[in-house]
Amino acid sequence: MSGSHSSHGEASHGSVKSYVIGLVLSIVLTIVAFGMVMTGAFSTLTTVIVIVSAAVLQLLVQLIMFLHMNTKADEGWNLMSFVFTVKILVLVIGGSLWIMHNLHSNMMLD
Repeated sequence: MSGSHSSHGEASHGSVKSYVIGLVLSIVLTIVAFGMVMTGAFSTLTTVIVIVSAAVLQLLVQLIMFLHMNTKADEGWNLMSFVFTVKILVLVIGGSLWIMHNLHSNMMLD
């Protein structure tokens, strides 16, 4: 068996090497975020920034390594899917941070 499979117009379906690299990167990013929370050695702002950065990087790793998103295949459909994913990511993360900030501001009565 070959390392990668192709069909539907020569679009690559990945190889064992790309899947292993994606798995290792995902595990490392998860451990980084988990370690930041469990050690508690950093400020809240630093921890939030690292967790959000790790989440965005993990999303990109999974899109590229597992879903094989690129700008070459399927006449731009992958690019449009990627742009849609980025829009949803900004909406969900931005909205969540906005809600958490407003909750914090309204609940902390001094």
